[in-house]
Amino acid sequence: MSGRIRFVLGEIGQGLRRNVSMAISVILVTFVSLTFVGAAALLQMQINTMKGDWYDRVEVSIFMCPATGSTAPTCVGGDATQEQIDAVRAILEGDGLSAYVEEVYFETKEEAYAAMQEQFAGQEIFQRVTPEQLQVSFRVKLDDPTQFQVISDEVSGREGVEMVQDQREVFEPLFLVLNRATLLSASLAGVMMLTAVLLITTTIRLSAMSRRRETEIMRFVGASNFFIQLPFMLEGALAALLGGVLATGTLWLGVHYGIEGWLSESIRFTPFITTEQVWVIAPILAAIGIAIAGISSLVSLSRYTKV
Repeated sequence: MSGRIRFVLGEIGQGLRRNVSMAISVILVTFVSLTFVGAAALLQMQINTMKGDWYDRVEVSIFMCPATGSTAPTCVGGDATQEQIDAVRAILEGDGLSAYVEEVYFETKEEAYAAMQEQFAGQEIFQRVTPEQLQVSFRVKLDDPTQFQVISDEVSGREGVEMVQDQREVFEPLFLVLNRATLLSASLAGVMMLTAVLLITTTIRLSAMSRRRETEIMRFVGASNFFIQLPFMLEGALAALLGGVLATGTLWLGVHYGIEGWLSESIRFTPFITTEQVWVIAPILAAIGIAIAGISSLVSLSRYTKV
């Protein structure tokens, strides 16, 4: 058994030495394709992380009518009256919505003015605004942020209510762009993986052709088809595995220095993925690389090493 193992290892080394340039090409194309696969996976993880965090903080904003400037048909009477405000509050805090509402915040004109001045400090146009020009509002935190429509159906169209806004609408365009970026990365990964299959197939085929006399001798001495094909299969698997290792290392460096070392320090309002996620996908990348090599080997060896 040990003699067979030494023979197989020797054949692998000999094959790699004979086709160094092709082996390097296989490693590089596998590295690039798996880097795209890993980048797409990490990007999707980041999107899910951001969604989970941001949606937990999403609130439904109910803006009552201001004194002037509103064109909403429910605001023809101008500033929302105390009765109208109390009516909306009663709905939000009533038993009918208790299964959906986690907490209700009420913001007065003065609080809205203070928040605006803090947010737009130094901008002259906002310094001219007075508290009376603003409107009171409710901020509703839901147990399930997807149940916005339930709240909207209850309070939209009521006298004194100018508009009901779901804060998720602010985030959806961003997530749409990120999801499209993930799709693009996955598409590029698919093209590169197809290229890797073709290149590995060609490499193994050339290696098998260059050692055709050796395989003929192995047939005559009674070697099985699997034993003849095994060195070629392991050559491709080893090259693909090295490509997977390089891809994992590249992704780890990118996340460690680009995200943990810079982005997370610069942008603190949202969580980011860490190198732990890279180690989660590392075995998957290695498995994909080996699978690519296995498929390529089956395609190419069926003809050139057939017993």
